Formats: sequence, structure tokens, C-alpha cells
Amino acid sequence: MPFDCIALILQGGGALGSYQAGVYEALAEADLNPNWIAGISIGAVNAAIIAGNAPSERVAKLRAFWEGVTANPMLAWAAIGEPKGNLGRNVFNQASAASAAIAGVVGFFSPRFPAPWLQPYGSLEASSYYDTRVLKRTLERLVDFDRINARETRFSVGSVNVRTGNFVYFDNSTRTIRPEHIMASGALPPGFPPIEIEGEHYWDGGLISNTPLQWVLDSGARMDTLAFQVDLWSARGELPGNLMEVSTRQKEIQYSSRTRANTDQFKHAQRVRNTLANVLSKLPESARNSEDFKALEAIADRKVYNIVQLIYRSKYYEGHSKDYDFSRLSMQEHWRAGYNDATRTLRHSEVVARPANLEGLLTFDLAYDGRE
Repeated sequence: MPFDCIALILQGGGALGSYQAGVYEALAEADLNPNWIAGISIGAVNAAIIAGNAPSERVAKLRAFWEGVTANPMLAWAAIGEPKGNLGRNVFNQASAASAAIAGVVGFFSPRFPAPWLQPYGSLEASSYYDTRVLKRTLERLVDFDRINARETRFSVGSVNVRTGNFVYFDNSTRTIRPEHIMASGALPPGFPPIEIEGEHYWDGGLISNTPLQWVLDSGARMDTLAFQVDLWSARGELPGNLMEVSTRQKEIQYSSRTRANTDQFKHAQRVRNTLANVLSKLPESARNSEDFKALEAIADRKVYNIVQLIYRSKYYEGHSKDYDFSRLSMQEHWRAGYNDATRTLRHSEVVARPANLEGLLTFDLAYDGRE
């Protein structure tokens, strides 16, 4: 493997997160074991389950989580006869999302009673529709936090400080990670309450950036890196035809978090670094002791990056509530989509080959590029 770092980068997207589990299953089968896992929101939950288990147990623990949160007896009839056609699936998906909104999700969140507007002003209960304390028990059951904090794998989850509005990464290179850090990364208001950590309160990192790509690219020592960027919202889409489609498209644009723009910016920086390294290598020895040379040398390098984009692309019948459709049927569909997309992508040897272009950077979105 011509890379020092294999990074797995997991975007937020609620119920769509089983797509990421399918991607990981394909990576595990290909013996591609990430040594840096970064996530936001549901991506933080998946990241914790992966980093917090031995490689041989990770897929099983992911499956335990996703089968647990989609165990809804009210929708068990779908396992007997799958709804037919786009209209049938749309009605079923909307019913599933309505069930989650009204009754909550097993092992994840439950509705508050009394309702938040009947709670005392300033209380935690008055600031959200759902209680997420059950998620802590789920994480403690499925995640070995001692393994995460042993730093065998670098681990990062993004969140937002409610008081300052600053974006914060909880990273096991500098912090001891606990269930609260994962819950904070997924505390999307006003549905979920802020999570208190060391006297500060935190909300979902997706409020500022839903994709931790920039953190992996910019923080820490620069290394030759193969990054699998697994997004649950596609920036590309069709012109909406009605208000429901407008709502769906708005979410897709908002939560795709300008990942293409960030990648383009990084590509430009890579070109500068590599060009500068080439120029500095041609200077005479007499110039190498100057302060100017040393300042430029600190910027220049020839590190290389492959960024492999795996993006969930919604089915026609999925609407604006697809991120809280916690039906077993949809979960299995998303999981298969992630597995199949990753399997097809890994058939292309250039994905895991060291780039040789001037930028030292290659990006892949094989589903969009039409190479499959």
C-alpha cells in the first residue's frame, strides 16, 4: 500500500447512515483498514463503533446498531410484503418517518413527556423535542472506549460549541473520548438537546460543516493519504418540481457542505506545495541557509492524496424525511447501496495507486464519472 494513512471520513445524515456501514463492510472485505476515522453526527456514531471494536467485530457491531434502531414492530408488515412502486414506497417511507417523529427510535431517542413547551424555562428538557439518554447506553454497549483511547486508530468527531458558535473537533490525539463526545456530535437542534462536556454545551457539527474532510486534510502531520469520503447528501441534483422536492433539495445542498469546493481548494494548495518543492530542490546550496528558504521549505512537500468519494444518491421515492426514515426496509436498502458502490469502486486499481500528477492529488467519484 503506497499510503501512510487510510482515512475514513463519514458525513452526517441520520437514518441514511447505514450506507456508511455498507461501505465499511466492503472496505473490510478488501482488507483496507483505516488508521484514521473521522465523523460528524450519525457519521460519529458509525465511526465510534468502527474505531471502538476489533477489526473482526466491526461489521457485526455496526449491524447490531442498525438492526437495533430499525426494530419497529409497527412496520414489521413490510418484511412480509414490500411496498410496490414509487408511490407505495413513498407512502411507506413517510409512514416510517412519521413513526420515528412521534414515537422515537429504539436505542436512539424518545419523545419528551411532558412536551418541551411545558418544561421549566432554562431546563435541558425545554430545549429539545427528544431525550437521547438511551443513546449513551447503546454506545456503551457497542463501543469499547478504552480501545478508542488507546489510540491504535486516530479518531475525530466534530461538534459546535453552543455558547461561542465555534466548531470543535474531539480528537483522541488530544482528548479522552467518552460517549458524550459522540452524542454531542449528533445533537441536532431542536430535535436533540445540547450535550454538556467540561462545563460547555455542544450541538451537532453539521450546523457548520457536515463533512470532516477538511480536518483530516489540514490537521496533524501531513502524510501520503488514501481517504474514503462517504457522504450521505449529494450536492448534485435535479430542479425541484414541488414544495416537497424543494425541501429535499434544500437539505441536500445544505448538508453536502461544499465538499467539492473544499477539494478544489486543497488541490490548488497541493499544486503550490509540490511546485515549491521542485523549485527549492533546484536552488544552489548557498541559498539553503537563508531564512526565506527555511520559511518556504516548511510549506513545501511532495505528499500525495487520493480522495475517493462515495456518495449516497437517493431513490426517486425518497423525500425530505429520508434522514429520519428508520424502517428496516430502507436501512437494508441503504446498506446494500453502500456495499455495492464501494465494491464497484475498488475494482479500479487506480483508486489505491499513488498519484503521479503535478498536484499529487487524485479524486474519484466513479458513479458520477460513469466508469461503472
